[in-house]
Amino acid sequence: MDFTLGEELEAVRDLARQIFTDRATQARIKDAEGSGRGYDEGLWAELGETGLLGVALPESAGGAGLGAAGLAVLLEEQGRTVAPVPVWPAVVAALTLASHGEDVPAAFADGTSRPTVALEEFGPADPAAPRCAAVRDGEDWLLTGTKAAVPTPFGASHVLVSAASPQGPGLFLLETSAAGASWERAETTSRDAAGHLTLDGARARALPDGALGTALRLARVSLAAVQVGVAEGALRMAADYLSGREQFGRPLATFQAAQHQLADCYIEIDALRVCLWHALSLVDAGEDAESAVLVAKWWSDEGGLNVVHRVQHLHGGIGVDVDYPVHRHFLWGKQISGTLGGASSDLDLLGAAL
Repeated sequence: MDFTLGEELEAVRDLARQIFTDRATQARIKDAEGSGRGYDEGLWAELGETGLLGVALPESAGGAGLGAAGLAVLLEEQGRTVAPVPVWPAVVAALTLASHGEDVPAAFADGTSRPTVALEEFGPADPAAPRCAAVRDGEDWLLTGTKAAVPTPFGASHVLVSAASPQGPGLFLLETSAAGASWERAETTSRDAAGHLTLDGARARALPDGALGTALRLARVSLAAVQVGVAEGALRMAADYLSGREQFGRPLATFQAAQHQLADCYIEIDALRVCLWHALSLVDAGEDAESAVLVAKWWSDEGGLNVVHRVQHLHGGIGVDVDYPVHRHFLWGKQISGTLGGASSDLDLLGAAL
């Protein structure tokens, strides 16, 4: 299969790479991590102004109509620089709405307003079988339960919540400030300002059948795309570090043991990318992508974590110094590897799908 990017996706990649490289400096990342909302609001605004937040959305919603592939290209570039902006949850939520014929505010495409997703719960729960309960109340639904580690909810206007109704699991659109919805700030491995959401009869609107499956597919390929960038960014840092540091009179990069570790990282990343783009090709074509998406997510969990772990090891003592930037790639890789279930969970779901 030919996964060469077309002209439009190349333009997205080049613009995104320029913005993230120029703006996601270590000083700005550190400031964002310590801020109340946990992300770089200036960078977020610039992504909206340049149209990058709308690349995946249809033209009717103010976007460029490039679908999940456009989102993946953007997310890969974000991952390279571990830029703290809530791209994947916001665009996954907006694209899910658009995919099911829902009105998508133009503010979602330009970043002046943003949604997020609440797809996880505490315990070893399958994201497709939520325990949060939904009960009909007229034309609306009342949600009760707890959602765990909702990504970057503070400052978001809406949240897409997975819950189980008497008719089965579904997805519901909730205003973040709705009565009966309370938020508790949660610490995450990647330092995202996540929040636990407690619902006590919070009023929400049901989205069409199939919306939950769409959101989970888009979330999984989005996380895999970020992980490709995180792993490649980490590998680049390791290559630069080993080329510049000498031992016994020659660069560490010339030692066979180090070369083997770098080669293993390269192989993992290449496999991760092939699986990701295979899944994306099926998602955007509207074909059955369930197994391919789970394979891509498994590689992001297993292979992505292997890469950032090896890179940390190759940096020696400086790799665990939080003043040195490589540790953020490890933290992001670790966070992604456990989001929506880890590698073992993905294999279990894949086995069931097959």
